[in-house]
Formats: sequence, C-alpha cells, structure tokens
Amino acid sequence: MKPRKASETLSITTKVVLPNDTNTLGNLFGGELLAWMDLIASVSAHRHCKRVVVTASVNNVSFQKPIAHSSIVTLEAKVSRAFSSSMEVFVDVFVEDPVTGIREMCNEAIYTFVAVDQNGGPIQVPELIPETAEEKVRFEGALRRKQLSLILAGKMKPSEATELKKLFLGEE
Repeated sequence: MKPRKASETLSITTKVVLPNDTNTLGNLFGGELLAWMDLIASVSAHRHCKRVVVTASVNNVSFQKPIAHSSIVTLEAKVSRAFSSSMEVFVDVFVEDPVTGIREMCNEAIYTFVAVDQNGGPIQVPELIPETAEEKVRFEGALRRKQLSLILAGKMKPSEATELKKLFLGEE
C-alpha cells in the first residue's frame, strides 16, 4: 500500500450560519458544528484511504469562541496520522470577518476514523507522510493521544504507553 502525504487529505468546506443553525443567543449550536466537523473529517479520512470510513471517536473538541448567526465559517480537515486501520484527523474551524475577509480560528477538534470493508470490519490504511512543521508536530503527538485514549478506555496498561512514559518520565 503506497503511503500518502498529509497534504493529499486536506478537505475544506465553507458554510453560512443560518437561523435554524442557532440557539436562543443567536450563536451556532455546538451540535451543528460537531456534525459539520464530523462530515469534513470523514471526507479527509476517505481521501487518505479511499475506503468507507466510520467515526470511531471524537477525541477533543475545543469551543473557543461562539460563532454568531450569519457568520461565514470555514472548516479545514487533514489526517494527522494513520495507524493500522485508524486515522486521526484534525479539524480547524475559522470565522471570516465579512468586511476585512480576515479569518480567525475559533474552534478545533480531533476525530478518529476507522476504514472498514463491505462487512463493517476494519481494514488496513496507508501510512501517512507529514511534510510541514505543523503536520510533523501533529503526527508526533498522535501516538501519545492514541495511547492516552487506550489507557482511559482500559485497553492499554499505563506501563505499556511508551510515548507517554517518554513524555512524563523521560524514559526511552
């Protein structure tokens, strides 16, 4: 299976926050934003493996700033690391100033997807090649995030988390 560059997985969508997308304060519903992020992240994961993908987990969501009604919102997703059958995908959310056109990052999330066959069983995905500085930082952190998730789910013993031991204990 041929490795793929992280840049090949970039997926971008732009939305306008409409009245039915907002809460009583006139801000975008968090659940609506989660749905938008899940959709664009799935496109990114699909671009990496060219197979059907399913959401395995939402590892982190950061609602840093509310997004007001009529805002122009751009979501950018890119696979940060591929494991045997799973892929970690970062989603960055930007709001565009309607007058200046300047974009400001307002939210982000980390999703995990699994590639599946026609029976819903996991299948192997290609290796990911990070190129930019940001891609490399996210790639390196992905294994630590995966190990932490496995520990919290009871699927890995803390003593087996090699990357976390390096980070916290300085062990090799």
